[in-house]
Amino acid sequence: MFYFVRHGRTDYSQRNTKIYQGFGVNLSPLSAEGIREIQKTAKDPRLQNADLILTSPYTRALQTAAILSKELGAEIIVETDLHEWLANKNYIYEEDAAAAIAYREYIEHGGSYPLGAEPSWESAQMMRTRVLPVLEKYNSIKRSLSPATA
Repeated sequence: MFYFVRHGRTDYSQRNTKIYQGFGVNLSPLSAEGIREIQKTAKDPRLQNADLILTSPYTRALQTAAILSKELGAEIIVETDLHEWLANKNYIYEEDAAAAIAYREYIEHGGSYPLGAEPSWESAQMMRTRVLPVLEKYNSIKRSLSPATA
């Protein structure tokens, strides 16, 4: 069984300063409120039997995973293909305004490229191709360990 837990609220107060420019924004930590959110989430009864936490490499996600791991006693594995949608599929940083335009196009076209066009944003199919193999890898491991499927 998989449960998806979104990271807690992030402290973006240093966005566009120091190393927090461009993709550096992904180094932003959780806010105090975000930490409290995840501490509360860790008490959710559905998570009490968790034995594995998969996380993206982003600081906010790693910090969330660390809090959950401490509270639940679950192992953490970082999977670099588990991350949010890309405004630029070539991992080129887009300024906020350009990323907002790309997202608007993504939504307008239902996550698919318009006929005859190949925008720079990541399509829904590209996300599936990136994320589903990661999830399937762990789904297969769990199945192979489960006596119910042996």
